[in-house]
Amino acid sequence: MTIHSEHPFLPPENERSPLRRFRGRMAAPVTVWTTAGDGDRAGLTVSSLMVADGEPAQLLGLIDEDSDLADLLLQTRTVAVSLLGWEHRGLADAFAGTAPAPGGPFRIGAWTQTQWGPVPADAIGWLGARLLPGDPDHAGWALLIRATVEQVELAGASDQQAMAHLRGRYRQLETS
Repeated sequence: MTIHSEHPFLPPENERSPLRRFRGRMAAPVTVWTTAGDGDRAGLTVSSLMVADGEPAQLLGLIDEDSDLADLLLQTRTVAVSLLGWEHRGLADAFAGTAPAPGGPFRIGAWTQTQWGPVPADAIGWLGARLLPGDPDHAGWALLIRATVEQVELAGASDQQAMAHLRGRYRQLETS
């Protein structure tokens, strides 16, 4: 058995998309977007997002239009966005579809139902948002979701370790 320093299934770095390599060098937050309606729940790990302050504040995010989240989100028009901490690596992988989740990713940890969707009970913070009227536009290969922020909740413990995604790996961020 050979131990590789590189991922064995990735093409050599010089054959990878320069844009993806550029984006991979930008630290991004790790969040889980969820929604629920008519007895269904769906979620997806999302790092391509921005929160724009204002009156009203807006959430912008890029999601896979072929995801279960996209289908249900266009029906419910509400989304809960949970900011994940370092201890949520497994949850992030499960919602990204890169790790097994017997019974589904909502069976990992404790969840609290909100009017925007389920949120992990121990999330660093979360926000609830409502999609703007109309159909979302496309940005590249993704759906560009724009929503009005209606609720923001922060966890009581300010010392929780935040998590970022950088160059294909999760990174622990120091909060102090």
